[in-house]
Amino acid sequence: MLDSPGLEEASDPVRLAVVVLASRTPSETGVVEIRARELGRWLGLSVSRVRHAVVPGMRRSGVVDVDTLTGEFGEDWGLTCRVLPMWEAQNKVGHPLRLTKPELATLLRLMEALMAPGWAHRNGRVTPAGLLGARTGHGAATDRLALLLLVLEAGETGRVRLCGGRVDKRYGRPVATLARLLGRSLSQAERVLERLEGAGLVERPRRQTVSGMRQAARLVVPAVAAAHGGRQGSADAAGGLVVGDLAGTAWPSEDSLPPTKPQVSETRRRPGTDEEDLANSASLHTDHSSVADVSSELADGVGFSGYADPGFCGQPESVYAHEGQAAVAADASSQRAVGGDGPLRREIRGECLGGGLPTEGSGSRSRLRVVGGAGGQQHQRRVADLGDLRLQVALAPVAYLWRQLRRGQQAVAVRAAEQALGALSGMVDPMAAPRVLAARLTDRLEEVGGEALVRDPMGWLLGRGLIQRPACPDLRCDDGIRLDTGSDCPTCENIVHTRRALRARVAAGVEAEMPCSDPAARRAETERRLREETALEEQRAQIRRSRAEREVEQRQQAIARRRALEEDAELARTQAPCADCALPECAGLCPGCSYRRRTEMLVQEAVDLAVVVRADLSDGAAVAELTRHCETDTRATLALACERACPPAADPAWVAFTAPEVAQRIRDERRAAALRRLERSPEAAAEADAVYEACLRRRGRGDEEAAEQAADAAGRRAAEFLLRRRLCEMHAARERAAMALPAMGEGAVETA
Repeated sequence: MLDSPGLEEASDPVRLAVVVLASRTPSETGVVEIRARELGRWLGLSVSRVRHAVVPGMRRSGVVDVDTLTGEFGEDWGLTCRVLPMWEAQNKVGHPLRLTKPELATLLRLMEALMAPGWAHRNGRVTPAGLLGARTGHGAATDRLALLLLVLEAGETGRVRLCGGRVDKRYGRPVATLARLLGRSLSQAERVLERLEGAGLVERPRRQTVSGMRQAARLVVPAVAAAHGGRQGSADAAGGLVVGDLAGTAWPSEDSLPPTKPQVSETRRRPGTDEEDLANSASLHTDHSSVADVSSELADGVGFSGYADPGFCGQPESVYAHEGQAAVAADASSQRAVGGDGPLRREIRGECLGGGLPTEGSGSRSRLRVVGGAGGQQHQRRVADLGDLRLQVALAPVAYLWRQLRRGQQAVAVRAAEQALGALSGMVDPMAAPRVLAARLTDRLEEVGGEALVRDPMGWLLGRGLIQRPACPDLRCDDGIRLDTGSDCPTCENIVHTRRALRARVAAGVEAEMPCSDPAARRAETERRLREETALEEQRAQIRRSRAEREVEQRQQAIARRRALEEDAELARTQAPCADCALPECAGLCPGCSYRRRTEMLVQEAVDLAVVVRADLSDGAAVAELTRHCETDTRATLALACERACPPAADPAWVAFTAPEVAQRIRDERRAAALRRLERSPEAAAEADAVYEACLRRRGRGDEEAAEQAADAAGRRAAEFLLRRRLCEMHAARERAAMALPAMGEGAVETA
């Protein structure tokens, strides 16, 4: 993918964005939809950087076809992308970019493990961030791309295959390997490698040889070794000290060294010191594919200095036997207390390979057992084998107890841990919930004295380790500690302060009443009065709880009554007949009558707009006469337009629906005509001229076009103001005329 022609000169954020889009491409459509902000979280960049640098860079490369969905302010909000090399490879059999659905899923899982930003789902489930998910800012995209390339180049032991040929002695072979992978200079690759090494994501272990010269540096990705730890037989294979010691290294023969001297030292040294380095004194041979499976050699333990077969009698256990157990279990007495299997226990002496198979009369079982490990249960899953990273972090303090559980017990404990994490996610940051649960387990282990003193691991986990123990009514309290802040619980402190104050007050009263009594009598009286105060306080608390329960019940009843009234009112409204045609169950107005009312309202507005610009508003009779004439013309125009819009035998409901639409068009046309007529009025012209002169005075005589635009806008605003004012005057004239009619009728009656 990165060798595509358009990505040769592209920046690392653009190249990584192409890989991210390729990993998220659905196999069914080949088109990925993603928000710009979400893509920035994958790259460790801000949304502004994605919009102004990454998206244009992908367009310039020609590798990604990008369609954008603009936001409110014209910014690139959503992205619809097609990775063209993958799109074109779908019709090419055997093309490396023609990925199947399982391969795409595997690529996405790898990307999530390395650089996923992490999500909190609506159902409460939390997807943890990847190894570099929290890395943001300058160089974040380069670090992500470098780690991805190193992981893809690493073997099952975590070791990255180094490049061959001569390299610059100032930087070393690991830096040269990363520089060739990234296509960057050695200095840039060195800075990237230092950042990854500082974050603990890669290692460059070296060993001290007998000659005093350090061996050539290796490049190890601990996460890859940890992922294959189950195959290698060690839960801590990611440390880089044990895995892959034979892979790709020229080890001297054991016969060439005296038997009393070690071949290499286990001391690990960092590059860049003043000591001599074999990497600077000799160069590796040319790259070629390996011909042996290193993992099988390591698993079988053939020809490896320091390896001890766990099934060979008389030999010490291998370094894998109790790796990861608690420190207290390493002691021999602790091993006897715990009951774990070991090569010195009596019941397994006859099961060693060196002593042959046990016979039927030997008193031992006739089936070979795996010696070593925790409790002889090598078939059980470890904490490191759990698929959820949140569970791995949360259960890390009880890894030794976890290996003593059967598979069914582990499944129950996993559900209990998930419930505990779900409860903690509602109180603290979901990303911090695993650390809080791990701290709780650590504190509970300190209470019992360590993992070796836990007799029933399952019962301890479900009954003491995973449960929350609030010491006060605050739901965020756990053994007197606030879960959200990690500090002492203020509610617990308040309770303690209140109880101490009560004891002090009772003791002072007893001291004042019994000054001459002996201390034992005073203490007994103090305790009796404290019990009475406690009983009274419990009664008062019970009264408060009962009152609160009654209040809650009353509120619920009031809410139920209000909802019942609302439902009755809504039912009555929906069942009410039409107010105009009395059609039943029309919610007060049927659709046909609603359309007719709307039509009448629009006709009246159209008539008012025609009258307001033609009539003398001071003459009420003229206004009334012109209103009747315009209403007749408007209704005739409306009827003619409806006949043209609807066929002769049209449904009356269709005609009723069409009438408001036609009336609205007539109203809008008359409003526009009224505004054009008022724009030519003296008042509007004077306002436009004033604005024109003001613009010329402010901007100068050379900007007449802008002044004309401002004058036109001022004229339109003046016309709208004049229209509103004339409409108000017309309504006032009609009201005066309506009030004058009853007065004239009364005068005529008096005259008669």
